Amino acid sequence: MSFLPATQRASYTMDKNYVDLLQSKNETSTLLGGEQLSAVLANNKYICPLTLKGSETSDSVDLDQAIHSGLNGDNKMLIIVGSEGSGKTLALNKVIVDWAKGDRLQNFSHVFRISLKDICLAEEELSLEMLLARYQVPVESALCVLQKPEELLFIMDDLDQLRHSQGTMDDVLSSDPKQKTSVSTLIASLLKGSLLKGASFLVATRPSSCVNLLSGTPVNVLGFTKHQKEEYFQNFYQDPSKAAKAFHHMERTVGFYDLSASPRFLWSVCSVYQSLMDASEPLPETLSQLCACILVYLMKTQPQNQIQNREFILAIGRIAFCCLSNQHLSCAKDQLDAVGLQLIPDSSLEDYLHVHGELLSFHSQFILEFVLALSMFLDEHEGVEKMLERLESNLTFLDLFLSGMSEVSQRSPLETLLGEFNKDQIQAFKGWFKTSSEERLKGCNSSYHARCFQLLHQTQNASLVKEIISPSVRMGIGCGKLSLQDYVGLNYVVSCLGQTDQLNLYTMRDMSGESMKLLVPAMSLSHKIILSSSSMATEAIGLLASALKCGITTHLDLSYSPLDGDKFKILCTGLRDSKIQTLEIPVCSLDEASCDFLVPVLTSASSQLCVLDIRANLIGNPGFAKLCLGLQSPNCRLQELQLQHCEVTSVSMETLAAVLTSGHSELRSINLTNNCVGDKGVETLCSSLQHPLCKLQSLNLFGAELTGACCGYLKVALMSQHCSLVELDLSLNELGQEGALLLCQALNTPGSHLEKLRMNRCELTQQVFEELGLLLMRDTTRLTSLSVGLNQGEDKGVKYILDAVTHPNCVIEELDLEMNKVTDASIDNICAALRGCKSLKSLELRNNSLTDIAVPPLVQAMQDSPHVLELNLKYNDFSEDVFEMMDECERIRY
Repeated sequence: MSFLPATQRASYTMDKNYVDLLQSKNETSTLLGGEQLSAVLANNKYICPLTLKGSETSDSVDLDQAIHSGLNGDNKMLIIVGSEGSGKTLALNKVIVDWAKGDRLQNFSHVFRISLKDICLAEEELSLEMLLARYQVPVESALCVLQKPEELLFIMDDLDQLRHSQGTMDDVLSSDPKQKTSVSTLIASLLKGSLLKGASFLVATRPSSCVNLLSGTPVNVLGFTKHQKEEYFQNFYQDPSKAAKAFHHMERTVGFYDLSASPRFLWSVCSVYQSLMDASEPLPETLSQLCACILVYLMKTQPQNQIQNREFILAIGRIAFCCLSNQHLSCAKDQLDAVGLQLIPDSSLEDYLHVHGELLSFHSQFILEFVLALSMFLDEHEGVEKMLERLESNLTFLDLFLSGMSEVSQRSPLETLLGEFNKDQIQAFKGWFKTSSEERLKGCNSSYHARCFQLLHQTQNASLVKEIISPSVRMGIGCGKLSLQDYVGLNYVVSCLGQTDQLNLYTMRDMSGESMKLLVPAMSLSHKIILSSSSMATEAIGLLASALKCGITTHLDLSYSPLDGDKFKILCTGLRDSKIQTLEIPVCSLDEASCDFLVPVLTSASSQLCVLDIRANLIGNPGFAKLCLGLQSPNCRLQELQLQHCEVTSVSMETLAAVLTSGHSELRSINLTNNCVGDKGVETLCSSLQHPLCKLQSLNLFGAELTGACCGYLKVALMSQHCSLVELDLSLNELGQEGALLLCQALNTPGSHLEKLRMNRCELTQQVFEELGLLLMRDTTRLTSLSVGLNQGEDKGVKYILDAVTHPNCVIEELDLEMNKVTDASIDNICAALRGCKSLKSLELRNNSLTDIAVPPLVQAMQDSPHVLELNLKYNDFSEDVFEMMDECERIRY
């Protein structure tokens, strides 16, 4: 604890400030502990990390600004939350320097700096007065100070190191400065305002549950930005070219880990890179290799033989296990006797551990877990699965390090100094890794997939990737925002495989250019890319376009992903020269202007686009007119166009008819669902269907605001010798009996090619059902699929069709009779149809009125009819009593 009264501030020179305020007698620059704090400030190398203030904002400010603005006004507590080595301690010390110089926070007359790590092991009870006296605050000063709490600032570091910190906040609190109590209760009483109400507090902690129990404002330390990291490297290296080389290598190999934003981690990286570059040795490619280089560097500074090195690492590994088991990164010195560290001098330990009085703590979580991984491979340990399960809640890197060190190429530098690793332990890990990976990859848990890919990346073993990622494994991860290391792992796996059929990246949130850049190689090796329901930055779209231009992708799915503004324009520049054959861009916030960018894609000489799904984008008639210009180009190869919900009306049908009859159009299928085509629009379309140059085979007019009046035009078109339609959907239109009967007349024509007809919810009557039954029995019909659900067929009307299904001439394969008020009276007809029609593969009877009585004969009929692949009986009037019986036939859905 440091104390500085206002009366002494003015007499302090900067050098004296550094000595008295910052430089403890044990402070040294260490590879893992970071650079000496006083040196950072004295040499003007301080770079202020960025923060997020509070939990409701996404605006970032630098930490200095957040601290000084947060301690002004009525706010009495600011909580700095950040991971290890993120710059919290240095920022706290800089607050003292700025205050001592008179630059900031001059509303405080006294500043107290308390390191909770120093006092958390104190066993004796203390009062507030005793605590101040313990750190050389004179009694008379203490009495004076306590009279004006509003002028006091307490700076507390390492709140997470306070033993039982969460429970502490709920303890009985003290309000008397003279009352002795436990250290934890004393600190809680200060922070809760029971002691020195009105005093201000600046508290630093690693992420901990106790933060939620305090009333202060949290400030989350983000660490360094990419630009700040680059500046750090430039400050570290005197040679700008060496700084650039080191920075770019770090960014490529470990820059995607959160810890790479930590100043302390960057100090370690820079120090090791400098040593390797000076020795003309290659720089590490993975985090495991980096940690191995760090340990090699440290062990070479200690003149010990192989046996001593091995025993030292085993001893530190045991203390690491002890720390993780206790869910704490520190331990008391008196705990070390049992692990064999009591004879090792502090100077050796300080490279790995922070030695502070009677307390030892690891400089960083990553080195703690790396040492534990090494000790597991150097000696006999319990099974890796049990170890990982026991420590799971406290682990971040252990499985990564085990994966990396299981490969001989990765561990060989360490074996030179530590001796050969335990082969049995390594084989046991490899067996567990292979089995668990294969099992997890069979499922759809994206977090399991991502972790497996990260582990494989650490091995740097392409053969192992090909062995574990079999062709049957579903490649891809998604469902939420992934970390940068997830992208790196996925990219590594795909690169090792050479190519993949499908890359699933659906529901990616806020994909930045940095994220997309890591995935570009994998995307260029993927035949199909799924990025549905994803949000991407403009820079990310540009990188995706580049990947499409140089890659093998033939199918791109961007459904429900916003492509407004310049994003779609940028995407289309890549699509023009790509190999894309299927493009799915429904619900992408496109409009009429977007069609200007799509036309060059359709007309490009290199375009291979065959399927375009642009549904639910409000392009309207003007946008569709632009598309039609592209569709008439001799270069356009489009065969299928999905235009549902695009606000296209009958006006556009003339333009479409011109496309279909132009002689250049390759269109085979068009879906106009839920567009206001109307009877007039159908009339125009039907004229083109009779044209000899029209190649359209599938027309979907679901919900197109049609009436029976359009059926006359359709009848003429279907009877035309030039009509090539094989599929027609007229569902959800008011065709009525008269209109439907006209269609049946057309289908009776020997030259009709129609194979699939859907007229769900078209106000069909029993007479129409009768006519359809007659149609199915004629030897001229080609109908293989008929949907007449949601009509008024009832048992009588349905009987006409079911009787026809048993006729030798009937070739029906799919029959949909959903919601036609079918009752148990039709059971015999249904069973006869199932048994009698050998072409029937699917029968839809959902939402009817069948009861339990119908189940036994239906189950038996299905068992007698192996050719029927599915009988759908969902939403009928069945009780749970018959569910088990229906389970006897797996082809029944109920």
